Amino acid sequence: MRRYGFGATALLVCAVATPAFGAGELSLTVYNNDLMLVRDQRVLDLPLGRGRVELEDIAASIRPETVSLSGDGFSVVEQNFDYDLLTPNKLMEKAVGQKVHVVRTNPGTGAEKQEIATVLSANSGVILKIGNRIEVLRDDGVPERVVFDSIPENMRASPTLSATLDASRAGPRPVALSYLAKGMSWSASYVGMLDDKKGTLALQGWITLVNKSGTNFKDASVEVVAGSINTSAGGQDYRQNQTSAGAGNGAPAVVRQLADYYAYRMPERVTVADEQTKQVGFLSLDLAQANKTYEYTADDFVGLPPTDHADVMLHLANNGEPLPAGSLRVYMRDENGAAKFVGEDELDHTPAASSLSLKLGQAFDVTVQPVELSGEKTHDGMRYAMRYTLHNAKSVPVTVELRQMGLRHDAKVVSETAPSRRIDAHTLGWSIAVPANGESALDFTVEAGD
Repeated sequence: MRRYGFGATALLVCAVATPAFGAGELSLTVYNNDLMLVRDQRVLDLPLGRGRVELEDIAASIRPETVSLSGDGFSVVEQNFDYDLLTPNKLMEKAVGQKVHVVRTNPGTGAEKQEIATVLSANSGVILKIGNRIEVLRDDGVPERVVFDSIPENMRASPTLSATLDASRAGPRPVALSYLAKGMSWSASYVGMLDDKKGTLALQGWITLVNKSGTNFKDASVEVVAGSINTSAGGQDYRQNQTSAGAGNGAPAVVRQLADYYAYRMPERVTVADEQTKQVGFLSLDLAQANKTYEYTADDFVGLPPTDHADVMLHLANNGEPLPAGSLRVYMRDENGAAKFVGEDELDHTPAASSLSLKLGQAFDVTVQPVELSGEKTHDGMRYAMRYTLHNAKSVPVTVELRQMGLRHDAKVVSETAPSRRIDAHTLGWSIAVPANGESALDFTVEAGD
């Protein structure tokens, strides 16, 4: 891409009633669906009567229809969002048909030569008319630059919100700016340290913020909202509910209920630069009930595969805070005290005082061999006879939770070598004890629908 140099006059932008910004408060409320609410407290020095102000550092992905500008002693007459950002190429495109100054430097002597040129085209390259000749602006490293007398009226160095305000008195005052914008997303992740003997899991939660809004946010109070927020193209609903959707009253609580969702406030102010990914710790919990089990689920009444491995499951009782959805990586300490990764799974949104189950992987030395002993047609379905042989190569006994799916709601057990229980309308379950370095078998016959 070609770069152009600018004269000093190109750096001046005139504005009416240029605001003087004082120290303010910036807060971000970030939702799951690539949406954030920005609340920005600024100080503006307003003249008496009507005047125009320009507020920079606005998210380039702003939804302009959601902007709210409020404060004491003024009313908003008009507001505009200017997002035609100043770049060399755009500046040259705006100059088509206009006169510019072309300055060329002699590589040998360093002497500069300036000529007035008319920009004829700025499509795939820049075509100039200088006097009676037509030139293509060179792009071969020869020193030259284009000097502009001014910046086009609506071009900005950064996304800018301009507004015409009618003030009843002159002087500085705080102004609250709020709007919705896209480009900021968040996700949760967790790291758990499992103590298998004690049956506990120490859980550390992290929030990952990804900023692609086109704007840097410095020292912001950040809150993320877990749950699916419905949005529409218009801004009316937002304007009516912006107070309840804000960042709160600065209370130190990490988590609070927000309507039918949960909001998690970062414990400290956060700076998130544009195109930056940042991780912030947001909770630490000790889950007292963390039980590891072995499970095997058969989807149908078949003898394949010949031998399969049992799943290693971790069952947790969440008696602490509600947990937003995210990935959980589990570690255990070996005999030397070193933390070792033992599995990972995804959490759904998990309320407090609830349980959750994670699949850590498959057991190396606990296997299951399914065999279909018989399958025959009955007057209203099928009768299946199954045998599951469970092998345990560990030096300690284990219990395998075996699940048989594929049942109709009215299916019945004809015979079984261990007591079953109904898990749901289509699933039976058995708890089978398997001795160390040994095996156990489960035989059962059921009548099931087609």
